[in-house]
Amino acid sequence: MTELRTGDPAPDFRLTNQHGDPLSLADLRGTRTVLYFYPKDNTPGCTLEACNLRDGREELAARGFRIVGISPDSERSHLNFCTKHALDFTLLSDPGHTACEAYGVWVEKAMYGRKYMGVVRTTFVIDPEGVIERIFRKVDTKNHYRQILDSYE
Repeated sequence: MTELRTGDPAPDFRLTNQHGDPLSLADLRGTRTVLYFYPKDNTPGCTLEACNLRDGREELAARGFRIVGISPDSERSHLNFCTKHALDFTLLSDPGHTACEAYGVWVEKAMYGRKYMGVVRTTFVIDPEGVIERIFRKVDTKNHYRQILDSYE
């Protein structure tokens, strides 16, 4: 698998959101999209990141950004996560890891000497034509929306 870079076309996907509705990359055309991959709903780092994006959503929207999150969690888990934390953006369920693999974020990880496969937290900003504009491999979970906006200044 090759690592995606800025200027590459964003890989296509078709997944379902927290309400069971399908969404594909083609549906995002015409909008600059913050496509963020995260490991798991309701974990400390993922909650911090999601809440930070929620808190910055209006400012991001005013600058033309739409937020879409992807993790391997189920639609039901996403719906509970959104309800619990008042998340007002789309979360996509990728239980088969197809989008995670296409974007190169499904990787071998290690914790306490145990190896396992999981999502490495990464954000891609995709332009209105479907081209990767920015990649954040070192996500500042506490200040992520600001990290994104600052990269455009």
